[in-house]
Amino acid sequence: MSVILRAFRFLDDHLLMFLAGFLLVFIPLYPKWPLLELIPGYIVRVRLEDFFILLTFFVWVIQMLRGKTRFGKTTIAKPIFVYLLVGFLSVLSAMFITQTLPLNQPHIIKLFLHYFRRIEYFSLFFIVFSSLTTMRQVRIFLILAVAVVYGVIVYGYGQKYLYWPAFSTMNREFSKGWWLYLTEHARVLSTFGGHYDLAAYLVIVMTVAWSFFFGIKKLLLRIATGFMLAGAFWLLILTASRTSFLAYLAGTVAMLFVYVFSRGFRWSVVRGIFIVVLSIGLMLSFGDLSERFTKLFGIDKLKQQLAFNPLKPIGQPPKDNAYFLENNIAAVTSKSDQPPSVGQPGRQGFGGLVGKTTDEEPFIDAPTPSKERRPFDVYEDIPLPIASTDSATGTSSVVYVPRTYSDTAMLFDLSTGIRFDALWPRAWQGFLRNPLLGSGYSTLTKETQDQFTEAESTDNDYLRALGETGLLGFLTFGAILAIVLKTAFGCRKEKDPMLLALSAGVFGAVVGILTNAIYIDVFEASKVAYTFWSLVGIFFAAVWIKRKKTA
Repeated sequence: MSVILRAFRFLDDHLLMFLAGFLLVFIPLYPKWPLLELIPGYIVRVRLEDFFILLTFFVWVIQMLRGKTRFGKTTIAKPIFVYLLVGFLSVLSAMFITQTLPLNQPHIIKLFLHYFRRIEYFSLFFIVFSSLTTMRQVRIFLILAVAVVYGVIVYGYGQKYLYWPAFSTMNREFSKGWWLYLTEHARVLSTFGGHYDLAAYLVIVMTVAWSFFFGIKKLLLRIATGFMLAGAFWLLILTASRTSFLAYLAGTVAMLFVYVFSRGFRWSVVRGIFIVVLSIGLMLSFGDLSERFTKLFGIDKLKQQLAFNPLKPIGQPPKDNAYFLENNIAAVTSKSDQPPSVGQPGRQGFGGLVGKTTDEEPFIDAPTPSKERRPFDVYEDIPLPIASTDSATGTSSVVYVPRTYSDTAMLFDLSTGIRFDALWPRAWQGFLRNPLLGSGYSTLTKETQDQFTEAESTDNDYLRALGETGLLGFLTFGAILAIVLKTAFGCRKEKDPMLLALSAGVFGAVVGILTNAIYIDVFEASKVAYTFWSLVGIFFAAVWIKRKKTA
């Protein structure tokens, strides 16, 4: 009987840690495969990880009520709650003051969905922070994080070279759970919903990994970290994300800046020059990322003299891909789908209905792509397939959408054109509606009050924060990150090598993610946000344990 009691007591003391460790592994590795559609026709869907996080959050609340967690014993707890309060006021403002959405069920659910997603992201910090009570547990979590990065790398390589399936959330149709296969110039997304998400994740983990590579003298750890850095760097190249590459360099330099105060100026500068020169040299040598940079700066001819082709896929693309697509449509289509037609609002340029997917009518190949000019970062003008359901017969079908490009996209590139032409101006307009509280979550891509947008994106987290939550939201969220930076910088002379490496890595990761936020909604990318706030939770737990031990 005493053995059973001891087992229950052990489980009671460590249950939160086990659940937090499970989330640390499961969230980055499990693809963004949807379970159910919360709002008909909306790109954000409920996934398995949401239920696991909810379960762990309930356990955390119970443990907090029982006095078994350290809730509130951290300097960023109050700023987080202040930000969430401002976010709630912004929600009320959007409904009753600026009236940026109609007061009907789909719009209100979407508004609160995005607000609760912020709570979900922050919950990972409290869960991880509360679950770690010893430095040994901190080390275990860091080892788990390294193992997870290896898993992400392996699956990313499998997508690129072995035609492993990819699950994307880059548009409404793909977010339903389509099994996709990468073409030659497609950007790798591994287990993430998009290549930008994967790149932002790599910025965080690579910055911390470089810190441990230089800060820890154990040979085995350096070897494991070195292989991980090599694999992660090539995966970053395969994402072809220019902003994330620059963010990676900025984060690494910021990480080494912290080391100046403990290892010296010369020590830090030598390693900084080594990382920057090595990274830029390898990036310019091969891959689509080098082409994007060299064409941007007009040195693509020089690059052609230095470049060599990356490895070609050694696997074979799936045979009968059209037949595979036909059978997959039944799994991803939903009742909210409506076959679009030419001139339908929000779907300008859509073609007619192509390719029935019933047994009586075989699938028809996509129409031939147009030969019109396209931005330099668009390698092949592939029509966009959309699954839809006939409301009368219930049969599934595919509609192909021809793509068109603006003058800005032709002048710069596709991603820049989208930002300059639509996303950034709309975010600024949202800020002007209510400079203090913004226009509310999920309202920046709307053209009219009644419009129900299928996805939310600004591709600049600073403008998104200003547009959605105004100056109050922008400043309160910034205060949280400022405290993280201050706490990490405060450990710059730490004697414990592991805590120093973790502190410098977190400092660099915050600088890197803030750089990334200039061009990407990085704090709203779920897997990136979960990883970031979990890392912050590990760091603050380590600092709290160290200070408690010192006291």
